[in-house]
Amino acid sequence: MSSIIRPPILNPRVVPVLGRDEHLPPVAAERLTAPALRQRFAAPPDWEPEKRGDGRFFEGRVRTDAAVLVPLVEREGGLTVLLTQRTAHLRDHAGQISFPGGRAEAGDVDAAATALRETEEEVGLARRHVEVIGRLPEYLTVTHYAVTPIVGLVRPGFDLTLDAHEVAEAFEVPLQYLMSPAHHQRHGVDMLGIRREFLSMPWPRPDGKGDYFIWGATAAMLRNFYRFLSA
Repeated sequence: MSSIIRPPILNPRVVPVLGRDEHLPPVAAERLTAPALRQRFAAPPDWEPEKRGDGRFFEGRVRTDAAVLVPLVEREGGLTVLLTQRTAHLRDHAGQISFPGGRAEAGDVDAAATALRETEEEVGLARRHVEVIGRLPEYLTVTHYAVTPIVGLVRPGFDLTLDAHEVAEAFEVPLQYLMSPAHHQRHGVDMLGIRREFLSMPWPRPDGKGDYFIWGATAAMLRNFYRFLSA
């Protein structure tokens, strides 16, 4: 991957939808339980991630190690994924839907420690509520973050306290919805001679006013999770 000057996608919602992946089967419901996920990560299948990164990097960026938590909340109706919407003023990925997480610090012993610390700092989810069960392959973002997704089961009973500087909102999406490719949209556009393609997984807002537009790196990591669970 080379460093180039590439135009950012400022409004992904207007990028044309090339298609949806209804032809791919959803992950079976029996694979989306806490016991099944523990077993899958304990004895993973042979598989390859579909998305390893965004492509080329923005000019002048150096690699930064980071980790995110993929928080799977154990609700009575099934597992949900806890996601955040970043505030609009941030330098990188402003306003986007993301997993809680961030850059590694010297005191972090591993990627899981980074993900748990950053999650506590961003949304106030105490690590005592989280059972780390595995990780997904590293993902390289266009901003040159090398992100390790850490998958954790989250016991209910927690309270969230959002860092108002970084997080505008936190919400949950059923895991079954995100693991159904019929909800995965493929987008593509040519910008200054560069082909840009990405996935999105829009989730309706509970108030009926539009949707949460899950796209970019977050959607790509969820797609890798789908491939892991489907293998």
